[in-house]
Amino acid sequence: MPLVVVGSVAIDNIETPTARRDNCLGGSATHFSYAASFFTNVRLVGVVGEDWPAEHTELLAKRGIDVTGLSQVTGGKTFTWTGRYEPNMNDRETLEVELNVFGEFDPVLPEDYRQAKYVFLANGVPSVQMKVLEQVPGRRLAVADTMDLWIQTQRDDLEELMRELDGLVLNDSEAKLMTDTENLVEAGHAVREMGPRFVVIKKGEHGAMFFSEHETYVLPAYPTADVVDPTGAGDSFAGGMMGYLAEQDDFSPTTLKRAMAYGTLAASFNVEGFGLERMQTITRDDIDRRMQEYENMLSF
Repeated sequence: MPLVVVGSVAIDNIETPTARRDNCLGGSATHFSYAASFFTNVRLVGVVGEDWPAEHTELLAKRGIDVTGLSQVTGGKTFTWTGRYEPNMNDRETLEVELNVFGEFDPVLPEDYRQAKYVFLANGVPSVQMKVLEQVPGRRLAVADTMDLWIQTQRDDLEELMRELDGLVLNDSEAKLMTDTENLVEAGHAVREMGPRFVVIKKGEHGAMFFSEHETYVLPAYPTADVVDPTGAGDSFAGGMMGYLAEQDDFSPTTLKRAMAYGTLAASFNVEGFGLERMQTITRDDIDRRMQEYENMLSF
């Protein structure tokens, strides 16, 4: 089934303890789309400026991602993020953020996108995410990502959005911030009680936790020794998870657990290169082979 994603498309400047790369293709919707495209047809909605390199659009289109919904603003500048990772590769410092055209992003979905049954709202302003949901009234599964900024500054809008969601994806620090608790199990259930049918808490190298009314479990990360650039890992996780759900056209408990596993593996490939470098070198067969290793590791 086609999967619509709405969110940021960006240019990233990334510094790690061993290297620096400028002008990487980035953004939450970008990393999500690429990971999801290994499983299903992806329709991307985003905005870029006049400075956006045409080869970036070509790269996405070559992967089979529908970029009809990617608009370009004449005279505008593309959202740019510059960040530096600490030696542990878990902590990072944002050095500069230029929202540019993304700061005024007001997505209007193409008509055929509005028929989508599967929708992912990549990190963005909650009120804008809500406007997107209103454009896909026939959706079967709507999942969103969020961040600490919206939790702190737009809590009311975020809580209104959560009541309309099937699922919410956020990281461990965001879950703690939203619920004012250090206990992730308590936090996961508390977030779910705010509206979503299920909640996924990302824990980076420590895997991810799943919460629904009847199930709570933890999946470990795939043991990846060669961590080059963690940027977009969480978005790739969400892309793998949602891509698999859309491919199966099912979100039963068993399928959800396997979808989380595929999300974990998509993220494990993503961190092995800057930007989308590593993702461009793999196939679905590579992901499935790693799944076999992961299943053997977990014995399920």
